[in-house]
Amino acid sequence: MIDHISIGVSDLGKAKSFYDTVLKPLGYGCVYTVDVPGEGVIAHGYGEADKPSFWIGKPERLDSDANAKGGTHVAFQAKSRKSIDEFHAAALKAGATDNGAPGLRPHYHPDYYGAFAYDPDGNKIEACCHHPE
Repeated sequence: MIDHISIGVSDLGKAKSFYDTVLKPLGYGCVYTVDVPGEGVIAHGYGEADKPSFWIGKPERLDSDANAKGGTHVAFQAKSRKSIDEFHAAALKAGATDNGAPGLRPHYHPDYYGAFAYDPDGNKIEACCHHPE
């Protein structure tokens, strides 16, 4: 249903380093960089192979008040519960703020396993899977 999603970040270099670290346990990496002549690098796209689905970039306007309250929420699909545990640990080590340790969330459904954090810009990020292990 969704081809891709983009979020604005306050420091593109710092955000790239953060997401390179955090998305690696889930099997995702930076697969595309947008470098505009005269402007320089304005965005990085993450995904698998050559299909970026999650983008970070220089925003037209960054709303730090909304972000501080979790104004943006992005959930990354994980292949295993172990990779979610690794995602959460990597996020905290890379400077994220905890917003929910890895674990089952049976109020969503019996097999929903996820972990939550706020990235350095206040965007709420999550890794989740929906299958039993």
